[in-house]
Amino acid sequence: MNDDTSPVHRSGFACLVGRPNVGKSTLTNALVGEKVAIMSARPQTTRHTIRGIVHRPDAQLILVDTPGLHRPRTLLGERLNDLVRDTLSEVDVIAFCLPADQKVGPGDRYIAQQLAELMRGRRAVPVVAVVTKADAVERSVMVEHLIAVQELAKSVEREWADIVPVSAKDGFQVGELSDVLVGHLPEGPELYPGGELTDEPEAVMVAELVREAALEGVRDELPHSLAVVVEEIVEREGTGDEKKGRPPLLDVRVNLFVERDSQKAIVIGRGGSRLRSVGTEARRGIEALLGARVYLDLHVKVAKDWQRDPKQLRRLGF
Repeated sequence: MNDDTSPVHRSGFACLVGRPNVGKSTLTNALVGEKVAIMSARPQTTRHTIRGIVHRPDAQLILVDTPGLHRPRTLLGERLNDLVRDTLSEVDVIAFCLPADQKVGPGDRYIAQQLAELMRGRRAVPVVAVVTKADAVERSVMVEHLIAVQELAKSVEREWADIVPVSAKDGFQVGELSDVLVGHLPEGPELYPGGELTDEPEAVMVAELVREAALEGVRDELPHSLAVVVEEIVEREGTGDEKKGRPPLLDVRVNLFVERDSQKAIVIGRGGSRLRSVGTEARRGIEALLGARVYLDLHVKVAKDWQRDPKQLRRLGF
């Protein structure tokens, strides 16, 4: 219990929502200060709820990065939307991301309507409008965009708790956004031990790193059709030596699932060249994550139309 001279400590959860590819994962990483959620130029990259934990002397802010909320076209899309809504009902504050370099559109209005229900519910959740990618536009364009964002709230008969322009790329107002989100948290102790950045299992993080590497430079249809499952992470016997400061060698076996043979050919590339590049890129991140040397064994498999098959969706973790 705090007396009048004790500093107030706040703790709680903030959820980042927005259309696919508006900068949510990049913003999560900027706020945490480490690479936690995977980043890609492709829409619909994030498939799991990744929590990034911001440790401050006065607060602990747990960021929940979700898949983009959108009008679903497949069973996978419906399940991703359900994941977002379930998450929204449990957080203390919502950050609604609207990129400055794109006009407010139908997708933003759809999300605003969904959020309006939460804002007027029995347990009303404050919504902060976060204008991302502020570095990408001129000042005059930013002013027009801020007005449009304000009008969006009026169109659903609500008001944003705050509006904060940010740029995760150059750090513009990232600290200010952290302050704003913390201001909406309840008083409370740390919920996670100091130093932790995420509560995701290592296998989930490894799968996300492989998926990120596999999404770079591929055709537009592939991100929606790619699922990654880590089969095992095991230490190879006799490879580590603590006295000599030599980390062990981990065998990491991963399966990448696509929906068609043509997509399998894209991931593998001519003579396996593309898959080797994916492995090299992903291994760097995995070794940094696990603090060990890694032998990464990647296999590409076809799971026909898995996005529309309930049994296969369950098998792939959705």
